[in-house]
Amino acid sequence: MEVKSIVLGVEGMTCNSCVQTIEQHVGRLNGIHNIKVSLEDKNAVIIYDSKLQTPATLQEAIYDMGFDAMLADSNPQPVLLDTIFLTIPTQSSLTSKQICSTLLKNKGVVDVKMSSDQQTAVVTFIPSIANGKQVMQMVPGVDLSISAPEVTPGTCESSSWSQASSLVLRLKVDGMTCHSCTSTIEGKIGKLQGIQRIKVSLDNQEAVVVYQPHLITAEEIKHQIEAAGFTASFKKQPKPLKLSAIDLERLRNTQTKGSETALKETSSMNDTKTIVFRIDGMHCSSCVLNIQSTISALPSVTSIFVSLEKKSAIINYNPNLISIEVLRRAIEAVSPETFKVSLPEEYDSVALYPTLVSTLQSPHPVLKDASQPLTQVVVINIERMTCNSCVQSIEGVISQKAGVKSIHVSLTNHNGTIEYDPLQTCPEDLRSAIEDMGFDASLPAQPSPEVQLESHRTEPSSQVSPAHLVRQETKTVSKCYVQVTGMTCASCVANIERNLRREDGIHSILVALMAGKAEVRYNPAVIHPSAIADLIRELGFGATVMENCGEGDGILELVVRGMTCASCVHKIESTLMKTNGVLYCSVALATNKAHIKYDPEIIGPRDVIQVVKDLGFTTSLVKKDRSASHLDHKQEIRQWKRSFVVSLVFCIPVMGLMIYMMVMDSQLSDAHAHHNMSSEEMEALHSSMVLEYQLLPGLSVMNFLSFLLCVPVQMFGGWHFYIQAYKAVKHKTANMDVLIVLATTIAFVYSLVVLLVAMAEKAKVNPVTFFDTPPMLFVFISLGRWLEHVAKGKTSEALARLISLQATEATIVTLGPDNVLLSEEQVDVELVQRGDVVKVIPGGKFPVDGRVIEGHSMVDESLITGEAMPVTKKPGNTVIAGSINQNGSLLISATHVGADTTLSQIVKLVEEAQTSKAPIQQFADKLSGYFVPCIVAVSVVTLFAWIIIGFVDFEIVEKYFLGYNKSISAAEVIIRFAFQASITVLCIACPCSLGLATPTAVMVGTGVGAQNGILIKGGEPLEMAHKVKVVVFDKTGTITHGTPEVTQVKFLVEGNQLPHNKMLAIVGTAESNSEHPLGAAITKYCKKELDAETLGTCTDFQVVPGCGISCKVTNIEGLLYRKDKMVEENNIKNVTLVKIEENVEESVQPALIIDAELPATRTSQKYCVLIGNREWMSRNGLVVKNEVDKAMMEHERRGRTAVLAAVDGVLCGLIAIADTVKPEAELAVYTLKSMGLEVVLMTGDNSKTARSIASQVGITKVFAEVLPSHKVAKVKQLQDEGKRVAMVGDGINDSPALAMANVGIAIGTGTDVAIEAADVVLIRDDLMDVVASIDLSRKTVKRIRINFVFALIYNLIGVPIAAGVFLPIGLVLQPWMGSAAMAASSVSVVLSSLLLKMYQKPSPEKLEFRARGQMRHKSPSEISVHIGIDETGTGSPKLSLMDRIINYSRASINSLFSDKRSVNSVVLSEPDKHSLLVGDFGEDDDTAL
Repeated sequence: MEVKSIVLGVEGMTCNSCVQTIEQHVGRLNGIHNIKVSLEDKNAVIIYDSKLQTPATLQEAIYDMGFDAMLADSNPQPVLLDTIFLTIPTQSSLTSKQICSTLLKNKGVVDVKMSSDQQTAVVTFIPSIANGKQVMQMVPGVDLSISAPEVTPGTCESSSWSQASSLVLRLKVDGMTCHSCTSTIEGKIGKLQGIQRIKVSLDNQEAVVVYQPHLITAEEIKHQIEAAGFTASFKKQPKPLKLSAIDLERLRNTQTKGSETALKETSSMNDTKTIVFRIDGMHCSSCVLNIQSTISALPSVTSIFVSLEKKSAIINYNPNLISIEVLRRAIEAVSPETFKVSLPEEYDSVALYPTLVSTLQSPHPVLKDASQPLTQVVVINIERMTCNSCVQSIEGVISQKAGVKSIHVSLTNHNGTIEYDPLQTCPEDLRSAIEDMGFDASLPAQPSPEVQLESHRTEPSSQVSPAHLVRQETKTVSKCYVQVTGMTCASCVANIERNLRREDGIHSILVALMAGKAEVRYNPAVIHPSAIADLIRELGFGATVMENCGEGDGILELVVRGMTCASCVHKIESTLMKTNGVLYCSVALATNKAHIKYDPEIIGPRDVIQVVKDLGFTTSLVKKDRSASHLDHKQEIRQWKRSFVVSLVFCIPVMGLMIYMMVMDSQLSDAHAHHNMSSEEMEALHSSMVLEYQLLPGLSVMNFLSFLLCVPVQMFGGWHFYIQAYKAVKHKTANMDVLIVLATTIAFVYSLVVLLVAMAEKAKVNPVTFFDTPPMLFVFISLGRWLEHVAKGKTSEALARLISLQATEATIVTLGPDNVLLSEEQVDVELVQRGDVVKVIPGGKFPVDGRVIEGHSMVDESLITGEAMPVTKKPGNTVIAGSINQNGSLLISATHVGADTTLSQIVKLVEEAQTSKAPIQQFADKLSGYFVPCIVAVSVVTLFAWIIIGFVDFEIVEKYFLGYNKSISAAEVIIRFAFQASITVLCIACPCSLGLATPTAVMVGTGVGAQNGILIKGGEPLEMAHKVKVVVFDKTGTITHGTPEVTQVKFLVEGNQLPHNKMLAIVGTAESNSEHPLGAAITKYCKKELDAETLGTCTDFQVVPGCGISCKVTNIEGLLYRKDKMVEENNIKNVTLVKIEENVEESVQPALIIDAELPATRTSQKYCVLIGNREWMSRNGLVVKNEVDKAMMEHERRGRTAVLAAVDGVLCGLIAIADTVKPEAELAVYTLKSMGLEVVLMTGDNSKTARSIASQVGITKVFAEVLPSHKVAKVKQLQDEGKRVAMVGDGINDSPALAMANVGIAIGTGTDVAIEAADVVLIRDDLMDVVASIDLSRKTVKRIRINFVFALIYNLIGVPIAAGVFLPIGLVLQPWMGSAAMAASSVSVVLSSLLLKMYQKPSPEKLEFRARGQMRHKSPSEISVHIGIDETGTGSPKLSLMDRIINYSRASINSLFSDKRSVNSVVLSEPDKHSLLVGDFGEDDDTAL
């Protein structure tokens, strides 16, 4: 239990009644020990239990009472506790449990522990609240007496006791796998009472704990580590810790008396006595440890030594403070309470242990050298060292180890002397580290004694310790990465950063929206990563700690020139490894490359390069390929073009030969039409034709030429197909390439075999070969593939354009004081480090994401956000990498560099989208898998079918086989015909077009979407969007603008009493100090009306959350005078002198002097202003008239917030403020309905506001007062009805619902690109893009279906034709015709997909024209409103009086939550973060809820 004290500043207290209220309310809270509120100092000092309360919850508690609370000091101070031993009388009327609970009920008592015999109570209390006497009297009816004198806090005695009794415990911890494990253990154990320090080492798998044994035992620590899921065992017994400088500092903090007290202390210690007890019942060293740790904790015990063998304990104690009997009872009470303790007969047997006693009795050396830090020295024997290089390498490696202060290795003595910190490492670890380097290392037989190193410093300890403390402080900052989901825009980022910075223990936080990652630097002593993730989850986002902390490591690839040998490599590596911030370094001499991992928080790439340059080497970055070369398919296009040309060169002669033969055949067949030729005639004819002339018996010129032309095509043209087919078969799959290889190889091999047989037989008639098939096939296939890749390259254009936006170089500048430019240098964009100041000249690209620190300019962000208009940038604005600076020079501070920039993340997103598969695509892939084996089977069946048919009924083949004549044997005709049919089947079948049908359409669709400002994450949402039946809209920030605007101002006093301009000036000035969105809306309106940039002066500004503001306003005369001047000048110019206001004074000065000074007679007047709700006015004694109340209720019925304004005690204005509907919302809703979709509005706002907004945009079904957590359930409910749901939200807290919906559509503004939860991201804040995204989805899916039709038609019609099914009607295909058809199918599918590029978004003008006269506002009775998650609708808008009362009470309760937050944290640029005063549950109020 850790007790802490915190001082909170409290504003808004007016009298002692406020003080009492706060003290009573906060004092009642759980875990509060004491609270003292001071009206004069405006603060509250609270002593609390840090396990039950935190500064934030205390601040919150005071807020909730209507006061303002600030943390005066962010670090709570620990409170000094005291302990008292009370003896409970044996005849007590109360049990020990009752006594415990009675004591704990008293203020100031922190903890009560009972001894095993229930006779002694150890009470821990806060001495500033209670003392020992008061503790004794806390249990009425029971006479408690002190068994050990109370030790007053602050004396050196108590301090030295608590310190001297600190023990060091070393535990072996198994089961740790990463740094998250170490943080978990450190976080959990560090919080336990009595733990002073803990260090867990992942490398050594151990934990070193410094603890106070009177508060916690070693067993308990071990048990707690095991409870966290790890296995723990004791490495060494706990041993007393010597005081270090940091402990001295703590001693000094608690010390009230000076060195005299210390002298008294030492003298009192000399009054100690020694006693030896016999202890029975000890079994193992654990029992020894338990007794030693528990008894040494007693303030009166100086030292204790327990021997398991001798069954004895030697205790050095102060007889003035404790008796022998109490000591005996204390040992018996030690867990497991089974020890039997007795005094031996020889009472003075201390002489048996003279040496031990002497060491035990001299605790003074501990105090003597306490100013020196605790270090130990060990001498390790090292063998197998050969030269000085070995010495250097051992010293280099071991000096890098944690805890090693210094090392000296001696080659001659074969040993190493190491000075180390025993809390961080031990001799065994050092020995094994040296062995790991390849040397033999052993520890000497006697471990060297602890050496207290003499410090050469002469300063007293008081000067040493603060430095030591600072060093400790810097070491305690750790870093972790948290994966954050559900962020949709910059506002989410700001929300997380703002809320986490307030938390104790968090030094800094940087959130990257696109990467969905937060980098947090924190103090592990105060907070641990899992708690940080919990804090983010409480804000409504998903958060998980990223285990691989190396995620944040920078990686650098360098080319290093000038290295000559391994010595150079060692020199670079050792120097870099010694450099702070470099985590890993590897240099390769052969490739001249260095691979370096570094921590970008400590060191940057430029610093690393400089280190290498300083060693005398030249170095440069390894150039990365920044072009989109992997997207433009250039390599594939080149490869297929080459393949096509090779095939074509050889194919043209083959085609020529084939055509010649066909012509000759047809002439011959005409000449001999009257009879079939015999083989003799054929022989004579062949010898007369040039091409049929036989070079060798059976080998004609025609066949020889065909063979020569076919071989190169088969080898070179088909090389790629063979490789791919081999790979496919090897992996037991069959693809397109397998079919092609089968067809061509079979044709080629068959022809070759037939030819060889003919030559062997010396045939007179030349055989018919298929050497023409492979060249023709390859020509068409390579042409098809070439065209296909050209088309694919086109589909990736959008992504390639995005990648090309990235700048390649950056100008880094060094700034002096007052932002004076000292130097600038051009560096590669990869060398820009976070925090660098980068200069961007007009026309230049922003190399990284950053924040403007100097300069004004217009920036073109159109290529990233799609926003056509340039955006103004001034100091404080954020800029995006890749956008173009237009007219002014800017200096920006880099916030996200490298792969973390928005542009890099968008590119990654689009890449992932284009490679992700739509579900329909997976179906096509599966189909293709079965397709190839089926086609091969069909081909084989065709072959055998025709062979069988031929031999059974030769007439069919004879009849339908073109060019049949008697010179060819029947068997050859049948085989040739069957073969031709089966090869054609193989050629025409094309799984390729099936495979292309979806991805080409998805790629073009996502590309077109990106160009139109619609980012679609892959094929699935693109395909799913067309199935959507219900579109659910969030209200605030989606249907409405999300920022309140003044819709009406009603003046409640006559113009002659308070001119309207004057009232606006007063109200605008008063609200200018408010951070509440309503206040900002009023100020904006007043500035616009008065046409002024600045208003008057506001003082004594006070906010009461949930009610309103009060302040004093001065200096508005100049503003009004300027306004009057402008009015006068206009009047003179227009020559129409109309008196605009009753109090416009006659022109005192010439009318045309514009910059006229104020007349001296006008003095500045002070106005007291009140602005707020009814309650605020009545609290300040102002009566709200009935008609004003009615007007307010009317506004509230319409979903507006009505605010009253009073000046100098007179109610003078009613201002109506509302979140206005976006202009395009009504048309978007109407268009979606006309597309056949059901439109629903879902909001956390009250039913009145929801009904009002719904009637304006034409939505008839509304779910109001839906909590963010219920939005998910609501979406689920709609899905359970069998409807596909699209959820449209601005995503502040709609992210769970966006993820749950079938299609989540997030509306971004500017760079606010929703990443995690949504499937579709609309970069522009335009609801018409919702219509466009669904329309694009429908068009894409339609295109995919058309593609499938194209692909299947070829196969379904082509395969039967090729197999000869349609032979009776004369349809016969040659193999080359089949391959041409196949190539055509692939090309037609890709061209069909490319038609999507012509997609145009539905234009609002056309839609408006179509909807003219049909859009109308809905009447309240047409709208069904469902409250919360309930399904029952409230049809009628009429509310009973009871309902009204409930609504108002809800409203005021909620406004307490919302306003309290707003005052401190809401910035107007963050939509959806406020709750209007009457909002029932602040719409999307992400923190209050």
